[in-house]
Amino acid sequence: MVMTLEADYAVRIVDVLAQSDQKVDARTISMRTQVPLRFALKILRKLVAGGLTVSYKGAHGGYALARSADKITLRQVIESVEGPYMLSRCQQDEYSCTHTTSCRFQEIYDEISLLVRKKLDSYTFAALRERAAPCRKDKKAP
Repeated sequence: MVMTLEADYAVRIVDVLAQSDQKVDARTISMRTQVPLRFALKILRKLVAGGLTVSYKGAHGGYALARSADKITLRQVIESVEGPYMLSRCQQDEYSCTHTTSCRFQEIYDEISLLVRKKLDSYTFAALRERAAPCRKDKKAP
């Protein structure tokens, strides 16, 4: 399973804002994160709507975190662009299951999803600042 590109970009964008002591304009965010400007603006709108960032209009406008980096978790950022984390679509309320008997997998999926949500909640952007590590582009998935 791979996180969507949009969620990955959202994490990068919030990380740039968490490392800045002042507002950052969209073009600078785009350059620092290597996210295309149009896509960065789309994600920034979602982050603003989710209450994670604030936008400032005008010639000296830009974006900043809506609260301190120690109050923003990886889960909040990912879910602001993707919606609630779920391992399977059968966990969605609106999903109509075609099984005629109860599904023995849904409980397992719920348990795994809860573990992932808790783990993502355990990482704040303030804590991540201290975990600087090089990007492992050559690392192979198991």
